[in-house]
Amino acid sequence: MRSRRIALAVVTAVALTGAVGCSAVDKAFDCVKTADAIATSVDNLSQAVSSASNDPTQLTEALNDIDQELGNLKDTTDNADLAKAVDNLTKGVDNVRTAVEGGDTTPDIQPITDAAAEIGKVCSP
Repeated sequence: MRSRRIALAVVTAVALTGAVGCSAVDKAFDCVKTADAIATSVDNLSQAVSSASNDPTQLTEALNDIDQELGNLKDTTDNADLAKAVDNLTKGVDNVRTAVEGGDTTPDIQPITDAAAEIGKVCSP
């Protein structure tokens, strides 16, 4: 899946930046935690969208899980670029939540996957 490729790209970036210094190590650590949580969240949301016609509550549950993870991630990073990427992902989640609350059972999650890719870019050396 695309989100797993993003996580792999982030792990590669971490390996390449790990020896650069304390600031780079802090950024790499934040990126690994973020990439793992984001990859899982995007996968869960994709699955929820795929099965929304069978159980629309899965969409809301997946969005709630992402919100919680993003809140935790934002609280644990001191990297401004990574925090901005997390903010962009949060906005994407908010837009999907609004669509779901408006009755859309197949919302466009492309902004969320785009924001997840942005995290990969931020974490690249």
